[in-house]
Amino acid sequence: MSSDLEFVDTHCHIQFADYGLDSNTVIDNARAMGVSRMIVVGCSLEDSHLGVEFVESRDGIWASTGLHPHEASKYVHDHHALQSFRDLATKPKVIAIGETGLDFYYNNSPRDAQEKLLRFQLDLALEHDLPVIFHVRDAFNEFWPIFDEYSSNSKPIRGVVHSFSSDTQNLEQIISRGLYVGINGIMTFTNRPEQLESAKKVPQDRLLLETDAPFLTPKPFRGTIGEPKYVRTTGEFLANLRNESLTDIARFTTTNAKTLFGIE
Repeated sequence: MSSDLEFVDTHCHIQFADYGLDSNTVIDNARAMGVSRMIVVGCSLEDSHLGVEFVESRDGIWASTGLHPHEASKYVHDHHALQSFRDLATKPKVIAIGETGLDFYYNNSPRDAQEKLLRFQLDLALEHDLPVIFHVRDAFNEFWPIFDEYSSNSKPIRGVVHSFSSDTQNLEQIISRGLYVGINGIMTFTNRPEQLESAKKVPQDRLLLETDAPFLTPKPFRGTIGEPKYVRTTGEFLANLRNESLTDIARFTTTNAKTLFGIE
């Protein structure tokens, strides 16, 4: 299927060593569905390195380097690993830091370690004037004071709350700080009305589309490995939910991605 619409997958992990699909085929599949640009996102030092290598010779694909809160206990005291990660920020086609944040749902790492790793990456983002891709789960109350400490009127932190699936109260907090909202396949299968209500209320100039591939594959493709091509599926769902045309969804989410990440 060819497409005359243009989409951006602002968050996928198709560079992962264990992704499970041929990356070149996946990219071709995405292009055929109108997904003209993709951002591969790191969660560890290894896959941040892989992301930097992955995008080197591929047009229309960029990398974000990140250390996920799940990995905090592994990295927070490893100064050699942190320096190696720091060096990636200046590599070609690295356009963001993250995903980073706080995850108090799983608590795979101690909370104090998660906070230290988040602060390390916020420092790095400010040093290099890069936007940040945030992962925040069951931790907004603890996240906002840290964010506000780092973000000032003279030098605000730019970024996106990835995989948004919260309520309108947290949405208002996000929007009031000038952040973007990344929505993926979760919205196509959630049974929580407050999540759908939030998705309706994201302002057009703050909405981004993402897949989180290989995770969170949208309906009706649940149970298969996620691909960037499914960003269009989520776009179609949101168009219906928000009573907007798919053309408009494609247009303003693509514009937003270009604005936040500085990509053409």
